[in-house]
Amino acid sequence: MGFSWSVTASADDIDELGHVNNAVWVRWIQDIATAHWRYAAAAEHVDAYVWVVVRHEIDYIGNVVMGEAVTARTWVPEWPRGARFDRMIEFTGPDGKAKVRAKTTWAMIDKATGRIGRVPREVAANFIEGGKE
Repeated sequence: MGFSWSVTASADDIDELGHVNNAVWVRWIQDIATAHWRYAAAAEHVDAYVWVVVRHEIDYIGNVVMGEAVTARTWVPEWPRGARFDRMIEFTGPDGKAKVRAKTTWAMIDKATGRIGRVPREVAANFIEGGKE
């Protein structure tokens, strides 16, 4: 199941080149992933697990300036592999053109043990496009 989120670039997001700083894009990637988790996960799963990023692949395609809004869409295209799954994120401008595309890999940690654990099917099912293998 995909999830969308919008954000407008503020003065604090802009670097010396006059556009959104690369570190801000990484923060926005984390923000949308976290929002998607809290929106789609069952409350008991949010209470039991936390996610950490283990890899980012980011393509910077276009620039965003102060005051410009972007819409981010995120989705999980495939079932997890053990404790990890890949999340896709695309940020588009008002014209519908991509500004940033990212593939991030996340690992699930059991809050009670502090250890990485295999993603249960019932946790993953709310995030997989189509919800079936």
